[in-house]
Amino acid sequence: MSYKYILFDLDGTLTDSFEGITKSFQYALSAYGIEENCENLRRVIGPPLIDSFCNFYNFDYETGLKAVEKYRERYTEVGWKENALIDGTDKMLRDVKNSGKILALATSKPYFYASKIVEFFGIDKYFDFVCGAELDGSISTKTQVIEKVLGLLGNPDNESVLMVGDRVDDVVGASNCGIDCVCIRSGYAEEGELENSNAKRIFDTVESLTEFLIL
Repeated sequence: MSYKYILFDLDGTLTDSFEGITKSFQYALSAYGIEENCENLRRVIGPPLIDSFCNFYNFDYETGLKAVEKYRERYTEVGWKENALIDGTDKMLRDVKNSGKILALATSKPYFYASKIVEFFGIDKYFDFVCGAELDGSISTKTQVIEKVLGLLGNPDNESVLMVGDRVDDVVGASNCGIDCVCIRSGYAEEGELENSNAKRIFDTVESLTEFLIL
């Protein structure tokens, strides 16, 4: 199937943001007397931060919001730069764009950070739209972000749109919006997560994903 509109997740799909996110999450947890190993925080990369604080550390919603603010203290200062493009990402985006596709970024990371990151790495030029969550929480889930992107694209036929991600949240968000989702193993999915996610396809390499996207 050929897709005209390609929506990309950011963390784990285009960038390796492990260091910045996990260290900032550690920083926030330490304010509540919780010490956590960075490797155990792999699971928090992708879903909205508030969900991770509440689901994994039993914070109530109000405490979770305060923990998100604490996280952002460090992330805003240094965390967003503790990041790197996944090998082959620039070439993939260039090749997909040159094949005539329309590209958009659809990330649960706040737009405030996402826009800075894609500009920092020089990949903003490939995207027709860059969309993310809002710092005030008015848009927070992957479903809400995708809905916003689809609106900006003029609400095209669902069959013409594809989401590309690395976590089950990407698959669920896409499904909720009636579009297909493929995943790449470059990210932070836990064992068996992608296999059980109902993703349309799972790719092991950026190269194989690129070949699929330019069809």
